[in-house]
Amino acid sequence: MTDPLVIFMPSGKRGHFPSGTPVLQAARALGVDLDSVCGGRGICSKCQVQPGSGSFPKLGVTVAPDALSAVNAVERRYDEKRGLKPGRRLGCQATVQGDVVIDVPPESQVHRQVVRKAASGRAIVMDPATRLHMVTVEEPDMDAPSGDLERLRAALADQWDLRDLAVPLALLRGLQAALRKGGWQVTVAVNHDENRISAIWPGLREAPVLGLAVDLGSTTIAAHLCDLSTGAVLASGGVMNPQIRFGEDLMSRVSYAMMNTGGDVEMTAAVREALDRLAVELAAEAGVPPGDILEAVIVCNPVMHHLLIGVDPVELGQAPFALATSDALRLGAEEIGLAALGPGARAYILPCIAGHVGADAAAVALSEAPDKTEALTLIVDVGTNAELLLGNRDRLLACSSPTGPAFEGAQISSGQRAAPGAIERVEIDPATKEPRFRVIGCDLWSDDPGFAAATEGTGITGICGSGIIEAVAEMRMAGIVDAKGLIGSAAQVGTPRCVAEGRTHGYLLWEDGDRRILVTQGDIRAIQLAKSALYAGARLLMDEAGVDGVERVVLAGAFGAHISPRHAMVLGMIPDAALDHVTSAGNAAGHGARMALCNRAARAHIEALVRRIEKVETAVAPRFQEHFVAANAIPHATDPFAHLAGTVTLPDVSFNTANEGRKRRRR
Repeated sequence: MTDPLVIFMPSGKRGHFPSGTPVLQAARALGVDLDSVCGGRGICSKCQVQPGSGSFPKLGVTVAPDALSAVNAVERRYDEKRGLKPGRRLGCQATVQGDVVIDVPPESQVHRQVVRKAASGRAIVMDPATRLHMVTVEEPDMDAPSGDLERLRAALADQWDLRDLAVPLALLRGLQAALRKGGWQVTVAVNHDENRISAIWPGLREAPVLGLAVDLGSTTIAAHLCDLSTGAVLASGGVMNPQIRFGEDLMSRVSYAMMNTGGDVEMTAAVREALDRLAVELAAEAGVPPGDILEAVIVCNPVMHHLLIGVDPVELGQAPFALATSDALRLGAEEIGLAALGPGARAYILPCIAGHVGADAAAVALSEAPDKTEALTLIVDVGTNAELLLGNRDRLLACSSPTGPAFEGAQISSGQRAAPGAIERVEIDPATKEPRFRVIGCDLWSDDPGFAAATEGTGITGICGSGIIEAVAEMRMAGIVDAKGLIGSAAQVGTPRCVAEGRTHGYLLWEDGDRRILVTQGDIRAIQLAKSALYAGARLLMDEAGVDGVERVVLAGAFGAHISPRHAMVLGMIPDAALDHVTSAGNAAGHGARMALCNRAARAHIEALVRRIEKVETAVAPRFQEHFVAANAIPHATDPFAHLAGTVTLPDVSFNTANEGRKRRRR
């Protein structure tokens, strides 16, 4: 007689099992994604399943009402205390009695999918490195003496097939108390990426394990606190990188380390303190103890990478820009100053690509997956040090470009970080030259009724990175700025908003009494320098790839999601492309960090991928300066930007009268 057929859905995996086989055991034998923490004791409820009934013609099976064993006392007790949805069974208690179709609901799957809400909407398959396992440990016996740790290891090997696990001394100190408090039952958090125990709790632990995904940037530090059982983000936050006081850009921080004995140690201490404080703040926001955070995944550029781990970055300031290590790092969280996390918490730092293309660029590659596409794609991660990737499944190239902090609102006369009250969107009427704008924290435009009342609480405080980008692009489209980046006078432009600023002019966006926000000639120059470096880096990659155009452009970075492709193209920040092929990925580096936090396979994939990426060094490339100079024009001195010209007509104006003045003086 043939053993009963068991079919699991939605995976479709099937197999024959003897009558009396527990459903959980059948699932494990077939490799079905069915969760369990308690090891089949009927107390964690993770293995809930929904058996089908009736005829399933497509599957070729008919399920009788008694295909599973009757509800037993363990299930009844669980249902009385916590409740089971109608028709649900505990997979560890229900046994196979006949042919059966069993649905595994999403909440019972270990590798759940978490859909990314921003940008592409791709899913993260949940397979975190750290998982919970409940075990029953044999009590000590004078006739068979052994240590509590040895008996815990034996229980993990016997009940979960987990062997040779490393145990930190900090956890060993609390092991005996946990075992006795839990009546010789404990829940153990195991980091499967490193085969080590991360935490031990008495009895069954039902609270989730937490992880921290960190994007450590030159200007800002952003972090997401995640539930490692579901992938849900419990809290997100960011702080300014305190290293800014040592220098706004990367090279100024390297210079600080070179010029000041112990300067690197100062910067390391500052960033570690900020990271630890941010972890505590996010835990408080989520209402959880910071000690429940057992993993941190960190992405950062090479200078931040070295300063975080306590390596002097001096070698990154001079050719050949040698890294101390480019491999992924697996460290104790306390080794990099994350003292608030659990005593056994681990930190994973993604691999760097090259001397100035870091783990953050690797995270962008992981998030946006250009290696899995046919289309030639340019990914631009905009920040103080922009990092660019170009390629497809056949070949990937990478470079960095020193854009400086202008795109993040620094070095701008009224610039500020993105915060309530900052101007983030700008439009300028090309006929009247009158502006309107939106500020962070208010959905109204400045010329909408009720705008003043709606912004009374925040005020209008300055202009952030996305705001200055749009302002300059709009000024070019309205004929207020010429192709060389010069702001015209009131007489030349035809608006009193163009005001004299010494020997140059500024454009008045807003004023209220003595306070006003101008776009000055210095602001235009700062944006020109930043965007020229960005374009020149992209052009070098295209030269190396032997192409004159790209099929897709992806804008990443902290403010990539807030900038329109049209404004970026008008400025000439990126190479010309069809506007509907220019998309935003938001904080792709942060999302890549979340992927590595929630999925072990993502770590293996990116560690292999970075070895394939070819690095182009902009600092020594002969054509970088040539591309940089040509890109100073808005949008470009020689590239006709044909795609852009098909949708936007830029006024042919010129406000440079210096040569005419010199001729008059000579006469």
